[in-house]
Amino acid sequence: MHDEPTTIDTPLTANLLRGAVETEHTERGLLPHRLPARALAQCGDGQLAMAESQPSGVRLALRTRATTVELDTVPTKRTYRGAPPRPDGIYDLLVDGSLVEQSHVSGGETLEIDMTTGDVQRHTGPVGTLRFTDLPERVKDLEIWLPHDETTELVALRTDAPVEPSPESDRAVWSHHGSSISHGSNAASPTATWPALAANTAGVDLINLGMGGSALLDPFTARTMRDTPADLISLKLGINLVNADLMRLRAFTPAVHGFLDTIREGHPDAPLLVVSPIHCPIHEATPGPSAPDLTESDLGRLRFLATGDPAERANGKLTLETIRAELARIVAQRAEEDPRLHYLDGRELYGPTDYAELPLPDELHPDSAAHRRMGERFTGFAFAPEGPFAGHDGRRSRAR
Repeated sequence: MHDEPTTIDTPLTANLLRGAVETEHTERGLLPHRLPARALAQCGDGQLAMAESQPSGVRLALRTRATTVELDTVPTKRTYRGAPPRPDGIYDLLVDGSLVEQSHVSGGETLEIDMTTGDVQRHTGPVGTLRFTDLPERVKDLEIWLPHDETTELVALRTDAPVEPSPESDRAVWSHHGSSISHGSNAASPTATWPALAANTAGVDLINLGMGGSALLDPFTARTMRDTPADLISLKLGINLVNADLMRLRAFTPAVHGFLDTIREGHPDAPLLVVSPIHCPIHEATPGPSAPDLTESDLGRLRFLATGDPAERANGKLTLETIRAELARIVAQRAEEDPRLHYLDGRELYGPTDYAELPLPDELHPDSAAHRRMGERFTGFAFAPEGPFAGHDGRRSRAR
């Protein structure tokens, strides 16, 4: 007769997490955040609050002999009225850096969102449990990457052997900010977003500040990046400013300068890469705002439309073509005094030829295959021997 394995409860604390900027202690457990509370207090936008709490790039990092790991969570799932159902968020388990298993958690909260009116209704649900078994019986490093598109409240962690935080590595830390594409929209899992693919290929630690609908040159996001330790920094800017029809060229240019100035206050010498938008036909020459097209929702299809008037470009309305040209000009101007500032045209990651082969399913977001292509191309550019991140592939900058 064999003894039953001992179940060990480990308190969920911030030192078990990687990729989170801040954590919140709730009545049930621990909620990772990708923006600090002081930033959220400066903006009442529900889209931003939802996006930053979705833990893209956030993972539990554990060292243990455990062969069984159970994690209780409360996910917050989203449904959109008139749109096809969304699949459950995926948890990726890595053992010593290799993906070995994927799973999901049922239950949790549900946000029912009306994209035409902005109305949101919340429905409560129970705690769910994630269980990984038959893990190697040796000391190993485990990473559980949380769903990139589901707010995830961590409730309890149980194992059959003690766990401790994985030791801090000497890998370079890469901080990246962008839109829903960087956040991971349409990616198959949290390690399949293009930034996660690039980070894991290059051997760097990712802090993903890609936030759906919320790459809007907000000063508090720049301050968050300024105050967050990082060796490598990138910004993918443009598409959300057009989607939201948020500003015109007169405001855009100084806002970009101010964003870069703020980051440089905290990271005066870090390589800083500005990436312009990928190819997106609906907004190349047509301003925003974007709007959902639900005419084929009964067939399970959701697409977006550009509703702006191209004639208004003459009055400073932003298009992707305008933004790419202005970002290239700004970086060229500043690089005369900031040689570690670099520019990448986003169409090098995904351009018109890619659109013909791997079209954007909803006319805004790449699919999983395109995410992989973008991650490979970003790695090939940024971490190339002559690339902006050269020399930092897996090694923390000693100048930090």
